Amino acid sequence: MNLDPALLEILVCPDCRAALRVEGEELVCTGCGLAYPVRDDIPVLLVDEARRPG
Repeated sequence: MNLDPALLEILVCPDCRAALRVEGEELVCTGCGLAYPVRDDIPVLLVDEARRPG
């Protein structure tokens, strides 16, 4: 995954507004734990597309 570090600094979880961290091919929320997919180096920050923790 090739995401610009400056982009990662400003992205937040659309559900709880917490920061996101890169884990494999996903962006995982540090607050609520939702995991958002990254497709073709584009983060898909849609709660309906996120994987729930657990």
